[in-house]
Amino acid sequence: MAWAVSGCSLLQTESLNFQAELPENFTISATTYYDAASGESCPGHKVIKSDQPKGTQLIELKLPLTEKVKGCSRVLKSVVLNIEGQWGKRDLDIGLQRGALSIRDEPTETTRPFPASGPLVFLGQCQWLFRTMGPYRYIVKVLECRALDANGVVQKSLMGGSMLRDGLAGRTVKLILTEAKEELPAVGDNWIKFPTGWKRCMGKGLDDLYGFCRGNTTDFKPFKMPDGRDCTVYPNCTE
Repeated sequence: MAWAVSGCSLLQTESLNFQAELPENFTISATTYYDAASGESCPGHKVIKSDQPKGTQLIELKLPLTEKVKGCSRVLKSVVLNIEGQWGKRDLDIGLQRGALSIRDEPTETTRPFPASGPLVFLGQCQWLFRTMGPYRYIVKVLECRALDANGVVQKSLMGGSMLRDGLAGRTVKLILTEAKEELPAVGDNWIKFPTGWKRCMGKGLDDLYGFCRGNTTDFKPFKMPDGRDCTVYPNCTE
């Protein structure tokens, strides 16, 4: 299919190849956002999911760079990467995070050039953060994913980056996502680390849902693992 838009030819619906190398128990989908290729007003988006089995550690998605909807020609402007990690056996034991790719028509200071051959690679790391929830203090986990620089140093920014539209068709962008080896507290002033693991601060008492450590770093309270076990230290449960 071919069409022309305001002096700019969109010869064929071209695609960007996206790959994601994922840790175990992670999956990813993409939400692609489009703007009109001319002065028309016809923005839109679509969710693109992998048809590969859940648990596949190399996900591949084909992201259309152009599309035509009801006579309106649109071009890809950005991609939101929806990352889902499973931390427990229950369906609700999941953490969600996002990354992003943006398509630029002009270079900027942060625009990444493609290498002469091979994919353009972005690095990221996901960190599980644990906390207690509710009056029985059940352990739950929060997922936080951030970009890594070329030296493997965690950045404050989300994973992804920007790239030039010119020459993008048919190229491959790859996200290599790793998982931090050690879990950390979601709230730093709730836990104190000992050789046997993390202990939950007592705070003002067992009924203190906040349970901050400040003012009391000697008394600790039990909590429950997701499977119902009563524990005193995380993640080993008992000392």
